Amino acid sequence: MPDDQLSSMERAIWQAQPHALAATAAKAIEHHFAAGSVELLLADYQLDFLIPVASERPAFRMDGTPAGRAFAAQQPVLLPPADGEPWDLHLPLAVNGDRLGVLTVSLPDEPGTAERRWLAALAVILARALAIADGATDVYRRARRRNRLTLAAEIQWDLLPGRSSVCDEYHLAGQLEPAYAIWGDNFDWSVGADHLTVSVTNGMGRGTEAALLTHLAISALRNARRSGADLVDQATLANETLHTRHLGRSHVSTLLLRFDLATGRVAAIDAGSPQMFRMRGTTVEPVELEAQLPLGMFDDTAYVEQEFLVEAGDRLVIVSDGVHAAVSPQGDAYGASALPAALRQTRLQSPSEAVRTLTRGLLDYHQGGELDDDAVILCLDWTGKSATAAKSTPGG
Repeated sequence: MPDDQLSSMERAIWQAQPHALAATAAKAIEHHFAAGSVELLLADYQLDFLIPVASERPAFRMDGTPAGRAFAAQQPVLLPPADGEPWDLHLPLAVNGDRLGVLTVSLPDEPGTAERRWLAALAVILARALAIADGATDVYRRARRRNRLTLAAEIQWDLLPGRSSVCDEYHLAGQLEPAYAIWGDNFDWSVGADHLTVSVTNGMGRGTEAALLTHLAISALRNARRSGADLVDQATLANETLHTRHLGRSHVSTLLLRFDLATGRVAAIDAGSPQMFRMRGTTVEPVELEAQLPLGMFDDTAYVEQEFLVEAGDRLVIVSDGVHAAVSPQGDAYGASALPAALRQTRLQSPSEAVRTLTRGLLDYHQGGELDDDAVILCLDWTGKSATAAKSTPGG
């Protein structure tokens, strides 16, 4: 394919109206590659189904399908077809590790190396265009929901920075559950040139009151962070904001972390119920921090920053009390033994897949019953420099 043809398809994608992006991209790819069909498949909120948005085909469960394999592994999947069938090439759609879905292109003949490379490049362009278009139309958010979201869940999903992020130093992923009826649990992150800031929050109560409480807390934390405040000042401002509004009647449990990308040093404030586990090799152990008061409980709480170190190869898993305090129908606490076992079993999965597996494991633990509390699971694999390597670097 000449470069000018690739450029023309890219222009068509970027010039498409947000609501018409999927159909425009599918039509352009079909024309230029003589494709029998092109499907843009978006993952639903529960990361269980893939949903076509450029055709009327029904949604399908991703597990056990070639498209699902491409989504899970974040690698192209091409399988030899049955006699007379087209060649289906499945390409992941992701932006900086945030998995959106899959692009499936049906071709009359086996695609060559160059053709695969061109289609992979288009998948990258299309994913970025979809991420931008998502903020200007409801088309893709409507498609992604297989059930109606509660108002509280709508608020919480709109707060998220994404569901995964990949940089040289880390791979980070999180999930909310129950996806269509979340209340006060949430997570947030922000990455800069030198630091990664992460928070896991749990606003007390249920329904929209809990969601609005969490929204206020995260907005206060973001406001302080974007003004250049350190963790202590972020917690202090959020605490004052919540107490001024609710006078201590409502509060938010929060874990605040700030990772130094060069050294792996982590500044932390543990202000509530989220728990953190570290996996180093085959060992799973809780990261013990000094428990401090939740945000908004008292107006004069003085927060204290602590430090710990992560090393290359470490995995951190942070869970809200809806996970570690969950109880099975038989009365067994999930955090006592089932959770550590599940963490070991998912060690070889990427954080994005580990979070998905852990979420389904939590649902299975309830044996078909509804969760008693909403839940957050966040997983971070650290691949940055170790403290030893940082010290050996000139000027480190």
